[in-house]
Amino acid sequence: MMVIISYDVSSADADGRKRLRRVAKECVNHSQRVQNSVFEADLDYSAFLKLKSRLIELIDPQKDSLRFYYLGNNWERRVEHIGAKETYNPEGVIIL
Repeated sequence: MMVIISYDVSSADADGRKRLRRVAKECVNHSQRVQNSVFEADLDYSAFLKLKSRLIELIDPQKDSLRFYYLGNNWERRVEHIGAKETYNPEGVIIL
């Protein structure tokens, strides 16, 4: 299932910058960055729940926020890309 993950982590102090790096790293490890604080994750439900739980552990809910947009399995019709960055197909061929 495709999920859009966005976050806003307060980086006003050293602890906030540390949380920001950790949240970004966790997202990069499990999803594709499409904008600075926006990621597309094409995961099975179990893997998504693990990622969501980990992200919730990393943030300070008094200062930071997470948003999850559930696009499901027929996500291709629900995403429109316009602009400079090339889009990608997470289910396409990967060349190493």
